[in-house]
Amino acid sequence: MKVGLNVIERGTILSILPKEGNFITLRLIRDLASKVGLSAQEITDFEIVTTENRTTWNMKGAAPTELEFVESEVDIIKKQLKDLNEKQKLTSEMFTLYEKFCQ
Repeated sequence: MKVGLNVIERGTILSILPKEGNFITLRLIRDLASKVGLSAQEITDFEIVTTENRTTWNMKGAAPTELEFVESEVDIIKKQLKDLNEKQKLTSEMFTLYEKFCQ
């Protein structure tokens, strides 16, 4: 599955990934985190700056980057988003992700 994700969406995926699981799940999570995390080149290109409580970037970071996800990665993201939805814990940052992965 190909999905275009911007900086906020990529960071949001990182924040919702499970912290625990079996060996296979943890391997998938590790690979997924590496995929959606920002590369050193992207940090430079997007001019990402983190201060005490805030992270900023230029307009290049607002544009979606096309990423390819395998079914098992999509399943992890969907499960986390659906669990948050059921618990009524979705945030506005998660809204577009829910649309892209769960609709």
